[in-house]
Amino acid sequence: MVNNKVRLSVFVRVIVDPTGVLWHDFKNYDSRKVTGYVGLDNQGATCYMNSLLQSLYFTNEFRRAVYRVPTENDRPEQSVTLALQHVFYELQTSPHTVDTVKLTKSFGWDSQDSFRQHDVQEFNRVLQDHLENKMKGTSVEGAIGKLFLGKMKSYIRCLNVDFESSRIEDYYDISLNVKGCKTLRDSFEDYCQVETLEGENKYHAEGHGLQDAKKGMAFMSFPPVLHLQLKRFEYDFMYDRMVKINDRFEFPFEIDLGEFLASDAERDPSDPTV
Repeated sequence: MVNNKVRLSVFVRVIVDPTGVLWHDFKNYDSRKVTGYVGLDNQGATCYMNSLLQSLYFTNEFRRAVYRVPTENDRPEQSVTLALQHVFYELQTSPHTVDTVKLTKSFGWDSQDSFRQHDVQEFNRVLQDHLENKMKGTSVEGAIGKLFLGKMKSYIRCLNVDFESSRIEDYYDISLNVKGCKTLRDSFEDYCQVETLEGENKYHAEGHGLQDAKKGMAFMSFPPVLHLQLKRFEYDFMYDRMVKINDRFEFPFEIDLGEFLASDAERDPSDPTV
């Protein structure tokens, strides 16, 4: 500030952009011609759904299984499977972006639902439940489980006596914390964090009374296709609303998750990496 005036120095850098994307107005942009792919239209607040659909579309074995489900007598507005087949087909062939109106209508949604954020993990389970039911009795029965089903074990292990209580559960995806975690491996460590039960919080072991114990979980198996949902939103009690976490989060192209398998898990040298 000099004599009540502000002096600004502006530096302009000219970038050579051979793709034309940075300076393109996209009015006549042909995504299919330039990239070989087209995207999905956003109905208002369906970006979470679009990201999941794109991920499923590029899972080739899943896409082939969806195509093989018989839907000759179905209507797109009433059949989730047929509507999903149409979306996948349009993503392969359409010269323009693809809308998902018939798919959301098949879920019984109206226009207001399309402008409301839904939980992507819940949406994924509802979608896969529809598909699993539709696949029963067909040549692709069980395809969802073969691709996405893994097993995890929750346990409480006593420290001073030989006693362990455990339960093995199925999972189709994993919801990982982003806040407080810098990398994907940090998120897995947070997910598998072990809690010590001691003092007033001792564990009552059957036949052994109150005991110091460790409580945690470990994976018994990972599926061929592992879906990871990152918790990018959390509830803000002060403002009474969900807020987005914009912290930097790093993940590698490949990661070995063997360290997060339970000690009694069946270890296969061909187990997938993510």
